[in-house]
Amino acid sequence: MGDAELVAAAQAGDRDALEHLLRVHYDRLFGVCRRLTGNDADACDATQEALISLVRGLPRFDRRSRFTTWAYRIAVNAALDELRRRRRRPEPGIEDHLLAAGDQDEPGMSASRVDVDAALRQLPPEFRAPVVLRDLCGLDYAEIGEVLSIPPGTVRSRIARGRAALVPLLGGNPPALADRRNEEEG
Repeated sequence: MGDAELVAAAQAGDRDALEHLLRVHYDRLFGVCRRLTGNDADACDATQEALISLVRGLPRFDRRSRFTTWAYRIAVNAALDELRRRRRRPEPGIEDHLLAAGDQDEPGMSASRVDVDAALRQLPPEFRAPVVLRDLCGLDYAEIGEVLSIPPGTVRSRIARGRAALVPLLGGNPPALADRRNEEEG
């Protein structure tokens, strides 16, 4: 069953369809929250809030946009709310994060994930969110605009500025970003 059928069944009260829909999208929503918040603990909190919001809002979801676009909007908002709450808490230093990440990551995980996460944490949320939605989630500019409630031209500008800010943070011109830029310009 596809998203449209699962959403219709869940809106009709099918709990199994709702659980399946949430399970299918959990990893992607967590990934967005992880990249926006910069750590697993805050990402778990944001993802949990997003799932609660999805369940509560599903009866009002009008299906004018794709379910994934709507779900990403909710996840981004939950992650940004978590970042606002975090400002009121002390934040561990980068050394603490690297040590914790080394303890929690899968065996054989390269340092590049930690580098990208650390670099993303340094971006302001207004640049981080569009970059994550484009490069991690593969959304197009119109979808990102819909998720963030900004015009596609602003999306394009924020992605360009976010990527430009990431280059020196990642120690040069990372191939993935350069390749993506070339694809979009071509």
